[in-house]
Amino acid sequence: MKSIEEVVTVQFDKNDVYATMKGLKPETRLSWDVIDKIRSQTNLPVVVKGILTAEDALLAVHHGAKGVWVSNHGGRSLDGTPAAIEVLPEVVAAVGESVEVYMDSGVRNGADVFKAIALGATAVFVGRPILWGLACNGSKGVERVLEILLKELDTTMAMSGCQCLEDIRRKGKVVHKSYWKKFLVH
Repeated sequence: MKSIEEVVTVQFDKNDVYATMKGLKPETRLSWDVIDKIRSQTNLPVVVKGILTAEDALLAVHHGAKGVWVSNHGGRSLDGTPAAIEVLPEVVAAVGESVEVYMDSGVRNGADVFKAIALGATAVFVGRPILWGLACNGSKGVERVLEILLKELDTTMAMSGCQCLEDIRRKGKVVHKSYWKKFLVH
């Protein structure tokens, strides 16, 4: 099996302040053909991370992705980039049940995990809290962060009348804040 470096060839440029590999500069556009090329080199399922629109989710599926990962890569570094949780329902609606939908970015507690699952995420990934736990107390800190997240998720589920993850996925447990705007009197 080939490594990703063998499939997608890039040139190292130590003077590049935007990226460590040529071809990944902000002004350069990656093509969806990269997904096709990666898929041709492996039998493993390909998951495309960084999806923030229904259109991109559909393109990823069209190019053979077995999963889409809704993510703004840990932060909205471009002014106006949406939060992953805000675009999650749109992406889930676009792909339906054709592929799994994962989400990360901005997950800080168990209630965030609950919301993402309620809005259609198959799985929710956590980054910064894990790193904070690692920095504070190594592997024991990571374990403690996971324990806290699980306890918060369990508490949120109980307070919402959910006994299992499938209960969370039933429609209507979480709605976007824009839903309530229609009830405001102007």
